[in-house]
Amino acid sequence: MIQIFTTGGTIDKVYFDANSQFEVGTSLLPELLAESNIHDGYRVQELMRKDSLEMTDADRQAVLEAVSASECDRILITHGTDTMPDTAAALAKLEGKTIVLIGAMQPARMRRTDALFNIGFAWSAVQLLSPGVYIAMNGEVFEAGAVRKNLKAQRFERT
Repeated sequence: MIQIFTTGGTIDKVYFDANSQFEVGTSLLPELLAESNIHDGYRVQELMRKDSLEMTDADRQAVLEAVSASECDRILITHGTDTMPDTAAALAKLEGKTIVLIGAMQPARMRRTDALFNIGFAWSAVQLLSPGVYIAMNGEVFEAGAVRKNLKAQRFERT
Protein backbone atom coordinates (compact mmCIF):
# COMPACT_ATOMS: atom_id res chain seq x y z
CA MET A 1 0.00 0.00 0.00
CA ILE A 2 1.27 3.47 -0.90
CA GLN A 3 0.24 6.40 1.28
CA ILE A 4 -0.24 9.64 -0.64
CA PHE A 5 -0.36 12.97 1.18
CA THR A 6 -1.43 16.14 -0.62
CA THR A 7 -0.21 19.56 0.49
CA GLY A 8 -1.25 21.80 -2.40
CA GLY A 9 1.13 23.60 -4.72
CA THR A 10 0.96 24.37 -8.41
CA ILE A 11 -0.25 20.87 -9.26
CA ASP A 12 -3.62 21.76 -7.64
CA LYS A 13 -3.84 25.47 -8.53
CA VAL A 14 -6.97 26.96 -10.05
CA TYR A 15 -6.52 30.21 -12.00
CA PHE A 16 -9.37 32.68 -12.18
CA ASP A 17 -8.28 35.45 -14.55
CA ALA A 18 -5.61 36.72 -16.92
CA ASN A 19 -3.77 38.36 -14.00
CA SER A 20 -2.93 34.87 -12.69
CA GLN A 21 -4.88 35.15 -9.47
CA PHE A 22 -5.23 31.67 -8.14
CA GLU A 23 -6.06 29.50 -5.21
CA VAL A 24 -5.08 25.95 -4.41
CA GLY A 25 -8.15 23.85 -5.10
CA THR A 26 -9.25 20.32 -4.41
CA SER A 27 -6.58 17.87 -5.47
CA LEU A 28 -7.01 16.24 -8.87
CA LEU A 29 -4.73 13.41 -7.77
CA PRO A 30 -7.40 10.66 -7.69
CA GLU A 31 -8.49 11.65 -11.21
CA LEU A 32 -4.88 11.76 -12.45
CA LEU A 33 -4.14 8.34 -10.95
CA ALA A 34 -7.26 6.90 -12.63
CA GLU A 35 -6.22 8.48 -15.93
CA SER A 36 -2.88 6.70 -15.48
CA ASN A 37 -4.78 3.42 -14.97
CA ILE A 38 -3.78 3.28 -11.29
CA HIS A 39 -6.94 2.27 -9.44
CA ASP A 40 -5.84 0.65 -6.21
CA GLY A 41 -2.89 0.06 -3.92
CA TYR A 42 -2.97 3.54 -2.44
CA ARG A 43 -4.80 5.81 -0.05
CA VAL A 44 -4.91 9.60 -0.23
CA GLN A 45 -4.98 12.02 2.68
CA GLU A 46 -5.10 15.79 2.32
CA LEU A 47 -2.80 17.53 4.79
CA MET A 48 -3.22 21.10 3.56
CA ARG A 49 -3.95 23.25 0.51
CA LYS A 50 -1.09 25.72 0.34
CA ASP A 51 1.22 27.29 -2.17
CA SER A 52 4.62 26.04 -1.05
CA LEU A 53 5.86 29.63 -0.64
CA GLU A 54 3.29 29.94 2.15
CA MET A 55 4.40 26.77 3.94
CA THR A 56 5.90 27.33 7.37
CA ASP A 57 8.16 25.26 9.58
CA ALA A 58 4.99 24.24 11.45
CA ASP A 59 3.52 22.96 8.17
CA ARG A 60 6.67 20.97 7.46
CA GLN A 61 6.45 19.56 10.98
CA ALA A 62 2.84 18.50 10.27
CA VAL A 63 4.03 16.70 7.11
CA LEU A 64 6.82 15.02 9.09
CA GLU A 65 4.37 13.89 11.77
CA ALA A 66 1.90 12.52 9.21
CA VAL A 67 4.61 10.57 7.40
CA SER A 68 6.03 9.28 10.69
CA ALA A 69 2.58 8.14 11.84
CA SER A 70 1.75 6.37 8.58
CA GLU A 71 1.93 2.59 8.77
CA CYS A 72 2.97 2.55 5.09
CA ASP A 73 6.65 2.36 4.24
CA ARG A 74 6.15 3.89 0.77
CA ILE A 75 4.94 7.49 0.73
CA LEU A 76 4.17 9.97 -2.07
CA ILE A 77 3.69 13.66 -1.23
CA THR A 78 2.29 16.21 -3.67
CA HIS A 79 3.95 19.54 -2.98
CA GLY A 80 4.60 22.94 -4.50
CA THR A 81 7.92 23.13 -6.31
CA ASP A 82 9.32 26.32 -4.77
CA THR A 83 10.02 24.86 -1.33
CA MET A 84 9.89 21.15 -2.12
CA PRO A 85 13.63 20.77 -1.34
CA ASP A 86 13.04 22.33 2.12
CA THR A 87 10.34 19.81 2.98
CA ALA A 88 12.44 16.95 1.59
CA ALA A 89 15.31 18.05 3.83
CA ALA A 90 12.96 18.17 6.85
CA LEU A 91 11.91 14.57 6.14
CA ALA A 92 15.45 13.30 5.55
CA LYS A 93 15.93 12.22 9.16
CA LEU A 94 13.21 9.57 8.81
CA GLU A 95 14.48 6.04 8.34
CA GLY A 96 12.92 2.90 6.94
CA LYS A 97 10.52 4.60 4.53
CA THR A 98 10.74 5.46 0.86
CA ILE A 99 9.38 8.99 0.51
CA VAL A 100 8.98 10.70 -2.87
CA LEU A 101 7.86 14.31 -3.25
CA ILE A 102 6.17 15.25 -6.50
CA GLY A 103 4.76 18.40 -8.03
CA ALA A 104 4.22 20.18 -11.32
CA MET A 105 5.46 23.32 -13.02
CA GLN A 106 2.02 23.80 -14.59
CA PRO A 107 -1.32 23.09 -12.84
CA ALA A 108 -2.92 19.72 -13.54
CA ARG A 109 -6.02 21.58 -14.74
CA MET A 110 -4.08 23.08 -17.68
CA ARG A 111 -3.83 21.34 -21.04
CA ARG A 112 -0.03 21.50 -21.17
CA THR A 113 0.85 20.23 -17.74
CA ASP A 114 3.66 18.02 -16.58
CA ALA A 115 1.51 16.75 -13.69
CA LEU A 116 0.35 13.48 -15.25
CA PHE A 117 3.84 12.45 -16.33
CA ASN A 118 5.37 13.43 -12.99
CA ILE A 119 2.77 11.46 -11.04
CA GLY A 120 3.31 8.32 -13.12
CA PHE A 121 7.06 8.68 -12.80
CA ALA A 122 6.84 9.18 -9.02
CA TRP A 123 4.47 6.20 -8.72
CA SER A 124 7.16 4.00 -10.27
CA ALA A 125 9.98 5.63 -8.33
CA VAL A 126 8.40 5.12 -4.91
CA GLN A 127 8.09 1.41 -5.64
CA LEU A 128 11.64 0.95 -6.96
CA LEU A 129 13.82 3.20 -4.78
CA SER A 130 15.55 2.16 -1.58
CA PRO A 131 14.41 3.78 1.67
CA GLY A 132 15.22 7.49 1.72
CA VAL A 133 13.74 10.83 0.73
CA TYR A 134 13.62 11.88 -2.90
CA ILE A 135 12.16 14.42 -5.30
CA ALA A 136 10.90 13.00 -8.60
CA MET A 137 10.39 15.66 -11.25
CA ASN A 138 10.44 15.62 -15.03
CA GLY A 139 11.96 12.17 -15.40
CA GLU A 140 14.73 12.55 -12.82
CA VAL A 141 15.09 11.47 -9.21
CA PHE A 142 17.00 13.68 -6.79
CA GLU A 143 18.07 12.84 -3.25
CA ALA A 144 16.93 15.15 -0.45
CA GLY A 145 19.61 17.71 0.37
CA ALA A 146 21.21 17.52 -3.07
CA VAL A 147 18.66 19.34 -5.23
CA ARG A 148 17.47 22.84 -5.99
CA LYS A 149 14.86 24.40 -8.25
CA ASN A 150 16.33 26.44 -11.09
CA LEU A 151 13.71 29.17 -11.44
CA LYS A 152 15.06 30.48 -14.73
CA ALA A 153 15.13 27.07 -16.42
CA GLN A 154 11.94 25.90 -14.64
CA ARG A 155 13.47 22.57 -13.67
CA PHE A 156 15.18 20.83 -10.80
CA GLU A 157 18.92 20.16 -10.77
CA ARG A 158 21.49 18.55 -8.52
CA THR A 159 23.47 20.79 -6.20
